[in-house]
Amino acid sequence: MKFIRSLSVGVSALALLLASSAFAQGSGTVKRVLLISVDGMHAVDFLNCAQGVSTVNGGKPFCPAIAALGNSGINYVAASTSKPSDSFPGLTSIVTGGSPALTGIYYDVAYSRALDGPAVVTGNGNGPGPCTAGAPPTGFTTEYEEGIDIDQTKVNGGAPGASLTDGGIRSIDPQKLDRDPAQGCKPVWPWQFVRANTIFSVIHAAGGYAAWSDKHPAYSSVASGIGPSALDDFYAPEINSSVIGLPGVTTSTGLSCASILDSGADLTAWTNSFLNIQCYDSLKVNAILNEIDGWDHLHTRKTQVPTIFGMNFQALSVGQKLIEASNSTTGGYLDAAATPSTALLGEFQFVDASIGAFVNELKKQGLYDSTLIIITAKHGQSPIDPSRYVGQTINGTSPATLLSNAGYIPNSESTNNPTGIGPTEDDVSILWLNSSSNTAAAVAILEANPSVTTGIGLGQIFYGPALSLNYNDPTKDPRSPDIIVTPNVGVTYSGSTAKQAEHGGFAHDDTNVILLVSNPSLQPKTIRESVGTVQVAPTILQALGLDPSALDAVRKEGTQVLPKF
Repeated sequence: MKFIRSLSVGVSALALLLASSAFAQGSGTVKRVLLISVDGMHAVDFLNCAQGVSTVNGGKPFCPAIAALGNSGINYVAASTSKPSDSFPGLTSIVTGGSPALTGIYYDVAYSRALDGPAVVTGNGNGPGPCTAGAPPTGFTTEYEEGIDIDQTKVNGGAPGASLTDGGIRSIDPQKLDRDPAQGCKPVWPWQFVRANTIFSVIHAAGGYAAWSDKHPAYSSVASGIGPSALDDFYAPEINSSVIGLPGVTTSTGLSCASILDSGADLTAWTNSFLNIQCYDSLKVNAILNEIDGWDHLHTRKTQVPTIFGMNFQALSVGQKLIEASNSTTGGYLDAAATPSTALLGEFQFVDASIGAFVNELKKQGLYDSTLIIITAKHGQSPIDPSRYVGQTINGTSPATLLSNAGYIPNSESTNNPTGIGPTEDDVSILWLNSSSNTAAAVAILEANPSVTTGIGLGQIFYGPALSLNYNDPTKDPRSPDIIVTPNVGVTYSGSTAKQAEHGGFAHDDTNVILLVSNPSLQPKTIRESVGTVQVAPTILQALGLDPSALDAVRKEGTQVLPKF
């Protein structure tokens, strides 16, 4: 694949030399970085939970541990995620410092004109597709989520011989990966799909110890640059697996997960329950605690405390979106001021108690003063105001549906494909056409159906110069979409009736997230300057005494260290 430049090496020799030299000299106060993504957490959530809301929790703060970190931290209140604001591009931006234009990452389910489909159908119905080595690519939907697991119903992803929750990279079925005809139809692994190197590759290459925990084995993509060796410890229990009891696991709020907490919920995924998701996240919380103590994620092998490590929390995102029909419980917010519902409050308290456990363990091991803690989010959630939510695909329409019916959408992306995985649509619609020459005609169809009640709830359309200004020309970059549609706030295209919010779009509630950088040596500050989560990556390298220019994104896009740091 031509756009995967140097599949195994993404760091210049000079940059690595500089990074290695700096790392060997030490880095002053900060010896390690704990990076935490609380998926869905807005900047206003931090304000509310740290100061308290009069009608919630007796008016007392409901995230005291995070609030305490803010007392010795820099709070960037105008931080923005990637656009699109989905988990995959959001995570990629945080760890590479790069935009989707550089990294080629637009969504976990996207499209590439330079690839062919997988050899076998994925767990979510993508493929199969033909591939002829050396022949021109046909173009195909790309999938980097649970569907590429060997068995996505299992927490360990079906990895051969793996323990109950421990599949990781071995859980990925290479036959379910898209293939590159320019490389003899070899499968494109997650770390090869990302077109820029990451902090994990840079830190590992400089002699550091790198660890990460996340929700899919596919998120081993964070090893981009030098590949799997960049991750000294990787843990990725599958979030969309079937819910089971987890012997020996207790949540940070004291709930035993040995038996399924919410057995009446839909047990096909951990995200279907306000309680079960806390047990799932607790697997990763325990992994971090083990790593703080110098063990691997399952406490089976003595290693060392990582130089860079962290995890994502999914509980808050579930608390913001879920309508759990089995027990008639609705999460989300009560108003536009982001007052949390009772269900959402419980998720805040769980996440905060878990972060408090990290802080306590760091202090117990004498590591707190030398650890930089960064709390941010891959994405927000929109809308905060429940009265703005319009709902699922309006009248059965969506941009992809209209254009599929017109014959403009590739079969693997088409809503008319009865076995495919479907288009890339949440509260955004990202559209790849059969031919970019059809862009004007496709836009005309969309603009003729703007209504919230009978059409697509059209907000803005990005195509042509408006798209290539911040992305790449779709006629030159096989990953770039032809059209991006951002609907009116509250409109979603996901088709779900179990959600009251979504993410992926460009709205303020989608993109304005917490970004807190904390260490006991820092004076508390509130920074209102606009910043991006892309700036986390070079900031981490600088904090560790490494050269930020070792990142491809810094050299190619000029990504800066966070201001006032």
